[in-house]
Amino acid sequence: MLKNNNRIVGIMIVLSMFLLILGVKYVLGQDLVIMNFVAFAAFSVAVGVIAGALLMYKLHKGFYIFAIGLAIGFIELFRSFLVGTEEFGDLVGILSLFIFTSFGLVIGLIVEGILYLMKKNK
Repeated sequence: MLKNNNRIVGIMIVLSMFLLILGVKYVLGQDLVIMNFVAFAAFSVAVGVIAGALLMYKLHKGFYIFAIGLAIGFIELFRSFLVGTEEFGDLVGILSLFIFTSFGLVIGLIVEGILYLMKKNK
């Protein structure tokens, strides 16, 4: 099971890095510098570590909710980049990615906590 979890975490890291580069470079049309790659790598590794921790502790429902929040965040990022051509469209896109990812993590942990308490009370 651990090998499968490592594959899932690796795919999430690579996919989030790829989607961030795709969004900023090609959808937004900005030139990328080294600090962009460092920030994208830090975010991608953080996503991977969180996903790995959820899978390692067998919090599968929390992982799925986190992954859904991450997917909604990327969808909102691309939507904001495409629609928000005014001055703060890029900032709103990145912030929406962070907010939806954070909400997915928090809601996933709350659901897992409620399930744990329900199981403990039985």
